[in-house]
Amino acid sequence: MSSRFDELRIFSGNGNPSLAQAICARLGVRLGDVTVTQYENENIFVRLNESVREKDVFVIQSLASPLSDRILELLIMLDACRRASAGRVTAVVPFYAYARSDKRDQPRVPITARLLADMIQVAGAQQLVTLDLHAGQIQGFFSIPVDELSTMSLLVRHFIDRGWDDIVVVSPDMGFAKRARNFAEQLGAPLAIVEKRHVTRLGLAGESESDALSLIGDVSGRRCILVDDEVNTGASLLKAAELLEHSGAREIYAAVVHPVLGDDAAEHLRLSPIRELVTTDTLPVPAEKTWPGLRVLTVAPLLAEVIQRIHSGVSVHTIFSPRPVRR
Repeated sequence: MSSRFDELRIFSGNGNPSLAQAICARLGVRLGDVTVTQYENENIFVRLNESVREKDVFVIQSLASPLSDRILELLIMLDACRRASAGRVTAVVPFYAYARSDKRDQPRVPITARLLADMIQVAGAQQLVTLDLHAGQIQGFFSIPVDELSTMSLLVRHFIDRGWDDIVVVSPDMGFAKRARNFAEQLGAPLAIVEKRHVTRLGLAGESESDALSLIGDVSGRRCILVDDEVNTGASLLKAAELLEHSGAREIYAAVVHPVLGDDAAEHLRLSPIRELVTTDTLPVPAEKTWPGLRVLTVAPLLAEVIQRIHSGVSVHTIFSPRPVRR
């Protein structure tokens, strides 16, 4: 099916250029020529070095560190495309930042995920493609079409190929239990949940507060796969892994979509009971944050297929549907 727009154009900011190159390689198109730079006064400058008039433009930008720079790059690139008379502008944001700020859970705080959605739309995006939002309701913050893709099948396939028959999928908290259950169903494995309870103790020094972890499910002698949408400090995964180790788990693995890996998270995970952390390239992982137990799977084929389908006017619904897994 041919597109109602002229030919496809793909541009990339500095958030994850290697992923953008891999997507273009899958599609058999060249990456668009754009200048994205920063002046001495920290002002960001963008110039499209080729015409996009009536073209179907996709702007790929992972909201990686330094975060504020990457957000501004995305917004300015979208504005540049809109002002250059692009036929359609699609923002491809593999990792959507501020996704945890999706509601007012304290007095006098903003809903930053909504603010970011507003800015992306005002800048000129006519639709959004993203991966594994922390909170599904963020789609409702947009008045433009949003395609939220899931990489869970990609992570599931990695473990299916191992051929193990003693797996237990573990959610590191109650909030992720539903998606962890879907992960377990695709693997044909049981589910366990780490429950966190806030405990207040009264002692000689007064009241003290801490979090107590308990495990719902049996992991003794089993290979455990901790599943989460992102790893930032790694604290939740580390605490859950220690609980699993004390509960008699045979081996502990982790499957996480977005490798934020802030501060010393990579070093802590390297020294943890987690034998392997399987993640994706929605965010670039610097060389200094890699270790032998880190395995990065690429989302380039998935995003390339979605871009091609959107450009051709073909439904992307089948990509969302989980495929049954044979055990």
